[in-house]
Amino acid sequence: MKDKNINSYTIFWLSGALSQLGSSMTGYALIIWAYKQTNSAVSVSLMSFFSYLPYVTVSIFAGAFIDNHKKKSIMVISDFIAAICSLVVLVLAVLNRLEIWHIYLVNSVIGTMNSIESPAQAIAVGMIVPKEKYVKVSGMNSFSDSLLTVFTPVFAAFIYSFLGLIGIIFIDLLTFLIAFVTLMLLIPLPEELGKSKDKHSNIILDCKEGLLFLINHKGIWYIIISMAFLNFFSRLTYENILTPMILARSGGDEKVLGFVNGILGTGGIIGGLIITFKKFHWDNIKLIYYSAALSFLFGDLLMGLGQNVFVWCIAAFAASVPISFISAGQSLIMYHTIPKEIQGRVFAAKNAIQYCTIPIGILLGGYLADYVFEPFMHSDHKLVLLLHKLVGYGQGSGMAVMFLITGVSGFITSILMYRNREIRKIFI
Repeated sequence: MKDKNINSYTIFWLSGALSQLGSSMTGYALIIWAYKQTNSAVSVSLMSFFSYLPYVTVSIFAGAFIDNHKKKSIMVISDFIAAICSLVVLVLAVLNRLEIWHIYLVNSVIGTMNSIESPAQAIAVGMIVPKEKYVKVSGMNSFSDSLLTVFTPVFAAFIYSFLGLIGIIFIDLLTFLIAFVTLMLLIPLPEELGKSKDKHSNIILDCKEGLLFLINHKGIWYIIISMAFLNFFSRLTYENILTPMILARSGGDEKVLGFVNGILGTGGIIGGLIITFKKFHWDNIKLIYYSAALSFLFGDLLMGLGQNVFVWCIAAFAASVPISFISAGQSLIMYHTIPKEIQGRVFAAKNAIQYCTIPIGILLGGYLADYVFEPFMHSDHKLVLLLHKLVGYGQGSGMAVMFLITGVSGFITSILMYRNREIRKIFI
Protein backbone atom coordinates (compact mmCIF):
# COMPACT_ATOMS: atom_id res chain seq x y z
CA MET A 1 0.00 0.00 0.00
CA LYS A 2 2.84 2.37 0.90
CA ASP A 3 4.59 1.65 -2.41
CA LYS A 4 1.33 2.32 -4.23
CA ASN A 5 0.98 5.66 -2.45
CA ILE A 6 4.49 6.80 -3.25
CA ASN A 7 4.01 5.70 -6.87
CA SER A 8 0.82 7.78 -7.06
CA TYR A 9 2.72 10.74 -5.68
CA THR A 10 5.54 10.21 -8.18
CA ILE A 11 3.05 10.44 -11.06
CA PHE A 12 1.48 13.50 -9.43
CA TRP A 13 4.93 15.06 -8.94
CA LEU A 14 6.10 14.41 -12.51
CA SER A 15 2.95 15.81 -14.13
CA GLY A 16 3.03 18.82 -11.80
CA ALA A 17 6.70 19.47 -12.56
CA LEU A 18 5.93 19.38 -16.29
CA SER A 19 3.10 21.88 -15.82
CA GLN A 20 5.36 24.09 -13.69
CA LEU A 21 7.95 24.04 -16.47
CA GLY A 22 5.34 25.37 -18.90
CA SER A 23 4.19 28.04 -16.45
CA SER A 24 7.77 29.03 -15.60
CA MET A 25 8.67 29.41 -19.27
CA THR A 26 5.63 31.63 -19.77
CA GLY A 27 6.64 33.74 -16.78
CA TYR A 28 10.19 34.04 -18.10
CA ALA A 29 8.99 34.94 -21.59
CA LEU A 30 6.63 37.58 -20.17
CA ILE A 31 9.56 39.14 -18.28
CA ILE A 32 11.52 39.35 -21.55
CA TRP A 33 8.50 40.80 -23.34
CA ALA A 34 7.75 43.32 -20.55
CA TYR A 35 11.33 44.55 -20.32
CA LYS A 36 11.51 45.03 -24.09
CA GLN A 37 8.27 46.98 -23.99
CA THR A 38 9.10 49.22 -21.02
CA ASN A 39 12.88 49.03 -20.57
CA SER A 40 12.10 49.34 -16.86
CA ALA A 41 13.29 47.06 -14.04
CA VAL A 42 10.50 48.41 -11.83
CA SER A 43 7.84 47.19 -14.25
CA VAL A 44 9.35 43.71 -14.08
CA SER A 45 9.45 43.81 -10.26
CA LEU A 46 5.79 44.81 -10.24
CA MET A 47 4.98 41.59 -12.09
CA SER A 48 6.19 39.61 -9.08
CA PHE A 49 4.58 42.07 -6.68
CA PHE A 50 1.12 41.68 -8.21
CA SER A 51 1.53 37.91 -8.03
CA TYR A 52 2.58 37.73 -4.38
CA LEU A 53 0.27 40.41 -2.95
CA PRO A 54 -3.02 38.56 -3.61
CA TYR A 55 -1.32 35.29 -2.66
CA VAL A 56 -0.60 36.65 0.80
CA THR A 57 -3.93 38.48 1.17
CA VAL A 58 -6.21 35.65 0.06
CA SER A 59 -4.27 33.00 2.01
CA ILE A 60 -5.62 34.48 5.23
CA PHE A 61 -9.18 33.54 4.26
CA ALA A 62 -8.55 30.45 2.11
CA GLY A 63 -8.02 27.90 4.87
CA ALA A 64 -11.62 27.23 5.87
CA PHE A 65 -12.65 26.91 2.24
CA ILE A 66 -9.93 24.33 1.66
CA ASP A 67 -10.82 22.29 4.76
CA ASN A 68 -14.49 22.09 3.72
CA HIS A 69 -14.03 21.18 0.05
CA LYS A 70 -12.40 18.39 -1.92
CA LYS A 71 -8.71 19.00 -2.40
CA LYS A 72 -8.64 17.52 -5.88
CA SER A 73 -11.49 19.79 -7.00
CA ILE A 74 -9.70 22.84 -5.58
CA MET A 75 -6.47 21.98 -7.44
CA VAL A 76 -8.31 21.22 -10.68
CA ILE A 77 -10.37 24.44 -10.64
CA SER A 78 -7.39 26.58 -9.61
CA ASP A 79 -5.25 25.15 -12.40
CA PHE A 80 -8.11 25.60 -14.87
CA ILE A 81 -8.55 29.29 -14.02
CA ALA A 82 -4.77 29.82 -14.27
CA ALA A 83 -4.87 28.16 -17.70
CA ILE A 84 -7.70 30.50 -18.74
CA CYS A 85 -5.45 33.42 -17.76
CA SER A 86 -2.68 32.06 -19.99
CA LEU A 87 -5.22 31.65 -22.78
CA VAL A 88 -6.30 35.28 -22.40
CA VAL A 89 -2.69 36.42 -22.67
CA LEU A 90 -2.27 34.22 -25.73
CA VAL A 91 -5.32 35.75 -27.44
CA LEU A 92 -4.19 39.30 -26.63
CA ALA A 93 -0.70 38.52 -27.95
CA VAL A 94 -2.11 37.07 -31.17
CA LEU A 95 -4.26 40.18 -31.63
CA ASN A 96 -1.26 42.38 -30.80
CA ARG A 97 -3.29 43.99 -28.00
CA LEU A 98 -1.23 42.79 -25.02
CA GLU A 99 -0.19 45.54 -22.59
CA ILE A 100 1.81 45.49 -19.36
CA TRP A 101 -1.24 46.13 -17.16
CA HIS A 102 -2.85 43.01 -18.62
CA ILE A 103 0.04 40.98 -17.18
CA TYR A 104 -0.32 42.63 -13.77
CA LEU A 105 -4.01 41.71 -13.75
CA VAL A 106 -3.37 38.14 -14.91
CA ASN A 107 -0.63 37.67 -12.32
CA SER A 108 -3.02 38.87 -9.62
CA VAL A 109 -5.57 36.24 -10.62
CA ILE A 110 -2.92 33.51 -10.79
CA GLY A 111 -1.55 34.59 -7.41
CA THR A 112 -5.05 34.28 -5.97
CA MET A 113 -5.43 30.78 -7.39
CA ASN A 114 -2.04 29.77 -6.03
CA SER A 115 -3.05 30.94 -2.54
CA ILE A 116 -5.86 28.38 -2.64
CA GLU A 117 -4.10 25.61 -4.52
CA SER A 118 -0.84 25.60 -2.52
CA PRO A 119 -2.37 24.61 0.87
CA ALA A 120 -4.70 22.14 -0.88
CA GLN A 121 -1.72 20.52 -2.57
CA ALA A 122 0.19 20.38 0.72
CA ILE A 123 -2.75 18.57 2.34
CA ALA A 124 -3.05 16.23 -0.66
CA VAL A 125 0.59 15.23 -0.24
CA GLY A 126 -0.15 14.32 3.40
CA MET A 127 -3.06 12.16 2.19
CA ILE A 128 -1.08 10.31 -0.46
CA VAL A 129 2.31 9.87 1.17
CA PRO A 130 3.05 7.88 4.37
CA LYS A 131 4.72 9.85 7.17
CA GLU A 132 8.08 8.14 6.84
CA LYS A 133 8.31 9.38 3.23
CA TYR A 134 7.76 13.11 3.95
CA VAL A 135 11.48 13.91 3.84
CA LYS A 136 11.86 12.07 0.53
CA VAL A 137 8.90 13.97 -0.94
CA SER A 138 10.35 17.29 0.22
CA GLY A 139 13.62 16.38 -1.47
CA MET A 140 11.80 15.49 -4.69
CA ASN A 141 10.04 18.86 -4.67
CA SER A 142 13.30 20.73 -4.07
CA PHE A 143 14.92 18.74 -6.85
CA SER A 144 12.22 19.59 -9.39
CA ASP A 145 12.10 23.26 -8.32
CA SER A 146 15.86 23.59 -8.77
CA LEU A 147 15.74 21.72 -12.07
CA LEU A 148 13.24 24.32 -13.26
CA THR A 149 15.62 27.08 -12.13
CA VAL A 150 18.34 25.62 -14.37
CA PHE A 151 16.34 24.68 -17.44
CA THR A 152 13.55 27.27 -17.59
CA PRO A 153 15.77 30.11 -18.89
CA VAL A 154 17.48 27.77 -21.36
CA PHE A 155 14.29 26.29 -22.79
CA ALA A 156 12.37 29.56 -22.68
CA ALA A 157 15.12 31.55 -24.43
CA PHE A 158 15.51 28.85 -27.10
CA ILE A 159 11.77 28.50 -27.79
CA TYR A 160 11.23 32.26 -27.59
CA SER A 161 13.83 32.81 -30.32
CA PHE A 162 11.91 30.53 -32.71
CA LEU A 163 8.26 30.66 -31.67
CA GLY A 164 8.06 33.85 -29.61
CA LEU A 165 5.71 34.50 -26.71
CA ILE A 166 2.78 32.87 -28.49
CA GLY A 167 4.62 29.57 -28.95
CA ILE A 168 5.67 29.41 -25.30
CA ILE A 169 2.14 30.06 -24.02
CA PHE A 170 0.83 27.35 -26.32
CA ILE A 171 3.33 24.88 -24.79
CA ASP A 172 2.28 26.05 -21.33
CA LEU A 173 -1.35 25.20 -22.11
CA LEU A 174 -0.31 21.79 -23.43
CA THR A 175 1.59 20.94 -20.23
CA PHE A 176 -1.42 22.11 -18.20
CA LEU A 177 -3.64 19.70 -20.14
CA ILE A 178 -1.31 16.78 -19.37
CA ALA A 179 -1.24 17.61 -15.65
CA PHE A 180 -5.01 18.18 -15.62
CA VAL A 181 -5.79 14.77 -17.13
CA THR A 182 -3.26 13.06 -14.85
CA LEU A 183 -4.75 14.58 -11.72
CA MET A 184 -8.32 13.77 -12.77
CA LEU A 185 -7.76 10.16 -13.82
CA LEU A 186 -4.68 8.78 -12.08
CA ILE A 187 -4.42 10.40 -8.63
CA PRO A 188 -6.83 9.02 -5.98
CA LEU A 189 -7.31 11.18 -2.88
CA PRO A 190 -8.97 9.83 0.31
CA GLU A 191 -10.92 13.07 0.82
CA GLU A 192 -12.59 11.99 4.04
CA LEU A 193 -9.24 12.32 5.85
CA GLY A 194 -8.97 16.02 5.13
CA LYS A 195 -12.59 17.07 5.18
CA SER A 196 -13.64 19.33 8.04
CA LYS A 197 -16.54 18.02 10.13
CA ASP A 198 -18.02 21.51 10.55
CA LYS A 199 -20.23 22.16 7.56
CA HIS A 200 -21.57 25.46 8.93
CA SER A 201 -18.27 27.25 9.25
CA ASN A 202 -17.84 30.98 9.63
CA ILE A 203 -14.97 32.36 7.56
CA ILE A 204 -13.83 34.83 10.24
CA LEU A 205 -13.92 32.21 12.99
CA ASP A 206 -12.15 29.70 10.78
CA CYS A 207 -9.39 32.19 9.95
CA LYS A 208 -9.08 32.87 13.65
CA GLU A 209 -8.86 29.14 14.36
CA GLY A 210 -5.94 28.71 11.98
CA LEU A 211 -4.08 31.68 13.44
CA LEU A 212 -4.84 30.64 17.03
CA PHE A 213 -3.46 27.15 16.38
CA LEU A 214 -0.16 28.69 15.29
CA ILE A 215 -0.08 31.23 18.12
CA ASN A 216 -0.89 28.59 20.74
CA HIS A 217 1.87 26.33 19.41
CA LYS A 218 4.66 28.73 20.23
CA GLY A 219 7.44 26.71 18.64
CA ILE A 220 5.72 26.56 15.24
CA TRP A 221 4.70 30.22 15.54
CA TYR A 222 8.30 31.34 16.03
CA ILE A 223 9.49 29.13 13.17
CA ILE A 224 7.02 30.81 10.81
CA ILE A 225 7.96 34.30 12.03
CA SER A 226 11.63 33.48 11.48
CA MET A 227 10.89 32.22 7.98
CA ALA A 228 9.10 35.52 7.25
CA PHE A 229 12.27 37.42 8.21
CA LEU A 230 14.49 35.10 6.17
CA ASN A 231 12.17 35.43 3.15
CA PHE A 232 12.43 39.20 3.46
CA PHE A 233 16.24 39.14 3.46
CA SER A 234 16.24 36.72 0.52
CA ARG A 235 13.91 38.89 -1.57
CA LEU A 236 15.97 42.01 -0.90
CA THR A 237 18.96 40.49 -2.67
CA TYR A 238 18.95 37.04 -4.29
CA GLU A 239 15.44 37.23 -5.65
CA ASN A 240 15.68 40.89 -6.61
CA ILE A 241 19.07 42.48 -7.30
CA LEU A 242 21.30 39.48 -8.09
CA THR A 243 20.82 39.90 -11.84
CA PRO A 244 21.54 43.65 -12.02
CA MET A 245 24.50 43.28 -9.63
CA ILE A 246 26.15 40.50 -11.65
CA LEU A 247 25.57 42.36 -14.91
CA ALA A 248 26.89 45.63 -13.44
CA ARG A 249 30.02 44.02 -11.98
CA SER A 250 30.77 41.84 -15.02
CA GLY A 251 30.49 44.57 -17.62
CA GLY A 252 27.08 43.36 -18.79
CA ASP A 253 28.31 39.81 -19.51
CA GLU A 254 25.15 37.71 -19.85
CA LYS A 255 27.20 34.50 -20.01
CA VAL A 256 28.52 35.17 -16.50
CA LEU A 257 24.97 35.77 -15.26
CA GLY A 258 23.76 32.57 -16.91
CA PHE A 259 26.61 30.60 -15.36
CA VAL A 260 25.91 31.92 -11.86
CA ASN A 261 22.18 31.21 -12.23
CA GLY A 262 23.01 27.74 -13.49
CA ILE A 263 25.11 27.05 -10.39
CA LEU A 264 22.24 28.31 -8.20
CA GLY A 265 19.94 25.74 -9.77
CA THR A 266 22.57 22.98 -9.67
CA GLY A 267 23.11 23.54 -5.95
CA GLY A 268 19.38 23.19 -5.38
CA ILE A 269 19.30 19.98 -7.42
CA ILE A 270 22.13 18.47 -5.37
CA GLY A 271 20.45 19.53 -2.13
CA GLY A 272 17.19 17.95 -3.27
CA LEU A 273 18.92 14.68 -4.21
CA ILE A 274 20.69 14.52 -0.84
CA ILE A 275 17.42 15.04 1.04
CA THR A 276 15.67 12.44 -1.15
CA PHE A 277 18.16 9.60 -0.78
CA LYS A 278 20.14 10.19 2.44
CA LYS A 279 18.86 9.67 5.96
CA PHE A 280 19.71 12.36 8.52
CA HIS A 281 20.11 11.95 12.26
CA TRP A 282 19.85 15.68 12.99
CA ASP A 283 16.71 16.95 14.64
CA ASN A 284 14.58 19.12 12.37
CA ILE A 285 15.34 22.34 14.22
CA LYS A 286 19.05 21.94 13.47
CA LEU A 287 18.15 21.00 9.90
CA ILE A 288 16.28 24.29 9.45
CA TYR A 289 18.47 26.80 11.23
CA TYR A 290 21.95 25.39 10.66
CA SER A 291 21.10 25.22 6.96
CA ALA A 292 19.73 28.78 6.91
CA ALA A 293 22.75 30.13 8.79
CA LEU A 294 25.19 28.47 6.38
CA SER A 295 23.22 29.71 3.36
CA PHE A 296 23.38 33.33 4.47
CA LEU A 297 26.91 33.18 5.84
CA PHE A 298 28.59 31.59 2.83
CA GLY A 299 26.02 32.54 0.19
CA ASP A 300 25.16 36.18 0.71
CA LEU A 301 28.47 37.25 2.24
CA LEU A 302 30.56 35.63 -0.51
CA MET A 303 28.23 37.01 -3.18
CA GLY A 304 28.82 40.52 -1.82
CA LEU A 305 32.56 40.12 -1.35
CA GLY A 306 33.11 38.40 -4.69
CA GLN A 307 34.30 40.34 -7.71
CA ASN A 308 34.64 37.54 -10.25
CA VAL A 309 32.62 34.65 -11.60
CA PHE A 310 34.56 32.02 -9.63
CA VAL A 311 33.64 33.48 -6.23
CA TRP A 312 30.08 34.21 -7.33
CA CYS A 313 29.62 30.58 -8.33
CA ILE A 314 30.93 29.32 -4.98
CA ALA A 315 28.50 31.71 -3.28
CA ALA A 316 25.60 30.56 -5.45
CA PHE A 317 26.32 26.92 -4.63
CA ALA A 318 26.67 27.62 -0.91
CA ALA A 319 23.42 29.59 -0.88
CA SER A 320 21.28 27.10 -2.79
CA VAL A 321 22.25 23.66 -1.43
CA PRO A 322 20.88 24.28 2.11
CA ILE A 323 17.45 25.47 0.87
CA SER A 324 16.22 21.88 0.44
CA PHE A 325 17.15 21.09 4.06
CA ILE A 326 15.21 24.10 5.34
CA SER A 327 12.09 23.06 3.40
CA ALA A 328 12.35 19.43 4.52
CA GLY A 329 12.72 20.30 8.20
CA GLN A 330 9.78 22.69 8.17
CA SER A 331 7.53 20.29 6.24
CA LEU A 332 8.16 17.45 8.68
CA ILE A 333 7.28 19.61 11.67
CA MET A 334 4.07 20.88 10.05
CA TYR A 335 2.78 17.50 8.90
CA HIS A 336 3.46 15.83 12.25
CA THR A 337 1.97 18.62 14.37
CA ILE A 338 -1.14 19.89 12.56
CA PRO A 339 -4.31 17.73 12.74
CA LYS A 340 -5.57 16.75 9.30
CA GLU A 341 -9.04 18.22 9.79
CA ILE A 342 -7.67 21.77 10.17
CA GLN A 343 -4.59 21.58 7.96
CA GLY A 344 -6.17 23.85 5.34
CA ARG A 345 -6.75 26.63 7.84
CA VAL A 346 -3.34 26.30 9.42
CA PHE A 347 -1.36 25.93 6.17
CA ALA A 348 -3.18 28.94 4.71
CA ALA A 349 -2.45 31.04 7.80
CA LYS A 350 1.16 29.86 7.71
CA ASN A 351 1.52 30.92 4.07
CA ALA A 352 -0.03 34.33 4.74
CA ILE A 353 2.41 35.05 7.56
CA GLN A 354 5.49 33.39 6.14
CA TYR A 355 5.21 35.04 2.72
CA CYS A 356 3.79 38.44 3.71
CA THR A 357 7.31 39.91 3.70
CA ILE A 358 8.02 38.88 0.10
CA PRO A 359 6.12 41.73 -1.66
CA ILE A 360 7.78 44.20 0.70
CA GLY A 361 11.22 42.79 -0.05
CA ILE A 362 10.59 42.82 -3.80
CA LEU A 363 9.69 46.52 -3.87
CA LEU A 364 12.14 47.66 -1.20
CA GLY A 365 15.16 45.85 -2.65
CA GLY A 366 15.04 47.63 -5.98
CA TYR A 367 14.43 50.99 -4.35
CA LEU A 368 17.30 50.62 -1.88
CA ALA A 369 19.66 49.55 -4.65
CA ASP A 370 18.84 52.41 -7.03
CA TYR A 371 18.27 55.27 -4.61
CA VAL A 372 20.24 54.44 -1.43
CA PHE A 373 23.16 52.04 -1.67
CA GLU A 374 24.42 52.70 -5.21
CA PRO A 375 24.47 56.51 -4.71
CA PHE A 376 25.99 56.05 -1.24
CA MET A 377 28.90 53.99 -2.63
CA HIS A 378 29.67 56.83 -5.05
CA SER A 379 29.69 59.44 -2.29
CA ASP A 380 32.56 60.83 -0.20
CA HIS A 381 31.40 59.38 3.11
CA LYS A 382 34.22 58.00 5.28
CA LEU A 383 32.57 54.61 5.58
CA VAL A 384 32.63 54.24 1.80
CA LEU A 385 36.44 53.90 1.79
CA LEU A 386 36.24 50.90 4.13
CA LEU A 387 33.42 49.33 2.14
CA HIS A 388 35.37 49.74 -1.09
CA LYS A 389 38.13 47.60 0.42
CA LEU A 390 35.57 44.85 1.03
CA VAL A 391 33.45 44.91 -2.13
CA GLY A 392 35.47 46.92 -4.66
CA TYR A 393 34.55 49.94 -6.73
CA GLY A 394 32.22 50.90 -9.55
CA GLN A 395 28.69 50.02 -10.57
CA GLY A 396 27.11 47.27 -8.50
CA SER A 397 29.20 47.94 -5.37
CA GLY A 398 26.15 49.31 -3.55
CA MET A 399 24.20 46.14 -4.30
CA ALA A 400 27.19 44.11 -3.10
CA VAL A 401 26.96 45.93 0.24
CA MET A 402 23.28 44.92 0.40
CA PHE A 403 24.38 41.29 0.12
CA LEU A 404 26.76 41.79 3.05
CA ILE A 405 23.92 43.22 5.14
CA THR A 406 21.47 40.43 4.33
CA GLY A 407 24.19 37.83 4.90
CA VAL A 408 24.91 39.09 8.41
CA SER A 409 21.21 39.70 9.19
CA GLY A 410 20.12 36.27 7.98
CA PHE A 411 22.93 34.51 9.84
CA ILE A 412 22.18 36.30 13.13
CA THR A 413 18.43 35.68 12.77
CA SER A 414 19.02 31.96 12.15
CA ILE A 415 21.29 31.56 15.19
CA LEU A 416 18.98 33.53 17.49
CA MET A 417 15.92 31.57 16.40
CA TYR A 418 17.72 28.25 16.83
CA ARG A 419 18.39 29.23 20.43
CA ASN A 420 14.74 30.17 21.01
CA ARG A 421 13.43 28.06 23.90
CA GLU A 422 9.98 27.43 22.41
CA ILE A 423 11.44 26.27 19.11
CA ARG A 424 13.92 23.95 20.83
CA LYS A 425 11.02 22.20 22.60
CA ILE A 426 9.94 20.72 19.26
CA PHE A 427 11.28 17.20 18.79
CA ILE A 428 10.17 15.46 15.60
